[in-house]
Amino acid sequence: MANYIAIVHKEANTDFGVSFPDFIGCVTAGQSIDEAKDFAQEVLTLHIHGMLEDGDKLPTPSKLENIMANEDYAEAVAYLVVSVPDVKPRTVRVNITVPEITLQQIDATAKKRGMSRSSFLVHAAQNAIQSKHLQVSI
Repeated sequence: MANYIAIVHKEANTDFGVSFPDFIGCVTAGQSIDEAKDFAQEVLTLHIHGMLEDGDKLPTPSKLENIMANEDYAEAVAYLVVSVPDVKPRTVRVNITVPEITLQQIDATAKKRGMSRSSFLVHAAQNAIQSKHLQVSI
């Protein structure tokens, strides 16, 4: 599990903003510091998944001392450590029950896309999970 530093900033009459020095453009905000912390975990996880899908390499996490020494972050309200799951999680075999007609449809669709049944199901589940997160964080 990798740990990245998030910078929390706040100006008068604004929400708590969160940015990541190691992921330029990955930002979020929350009305409270706790909400900002929760959104930071979500947005960083989604950002990293997108990078991995695009074949991008993840940056080495910066050291807190280096971030604190950077003048750009001198006005930080707080520094958060955000943990992200391992890049290559362990694969686990599962047994599921599916109506036969649905399994036939899954297999036919997977075949058309040049995918295995398992790969198709994982991608479908990931897409459903990500679209749920996007709706929640907007």
